[in-house]
Amino acid sequence: MDAGLAAVLGATVGSLATLGAAVVSGRSQARAQYDQWRRQHRRDAYAAYLAALHDRDIAMDAVLDGLRARHPDLPDVDEKVRHFVTLAREVHRAAEVVALEGPDAVTAAADRIARASRDLSHVMRQMVEEARTGDTARRSDRGELAAARERDLYETVKEFRRVAGAVIGSAR
Repeated sequence: MDAGLAAVLGATVGSLATLGAAVVSGRSQARAQYDQWRRQHRRDAYAAYLAALHDRDIAMDAVLDGLRARHPDLPDVDEKVRHFVTLAREVHRAAEVVALEGPDAVTAAADRIARASRDLSHVMRQMVEEARTGDTARRSDRGELAAARERDLYETVKEFRRVAGAVIGSAR
């Protein structure tokens, strides 16, 4: 083989190797950028959900505090309930984004929060109804049940934070 042909073949092989390395490097960099973009979107969705939960839970605490008064101010309680309902809708919207962003473990944790929230809301609605009718027979029991449901909700939110943190801390 003459030296010119060897040089051309050597240059061709070198060029192909360089091109192959560039393709592999480019794909790796693109994947890393995509993973970072995905983590950021998930982080934003999870943070918005937690913020909506926080605001809603403050509103729920205000309702429960109003109901714990010896003689609840029903128009004030009704206003607080309306505010709570508005914020609960925001939580639902934020949960839909969490479900879209996934993964399934985070969606499942958000579903557990929804169940715990529903359980506490049910007790709160019973307390409101009993306050409207003047029924105080189960007031103490309902207060204890509400406190237990609040603890359950707090634990499910902690679990969500743990699961979500593990997801956004990982590569995928």
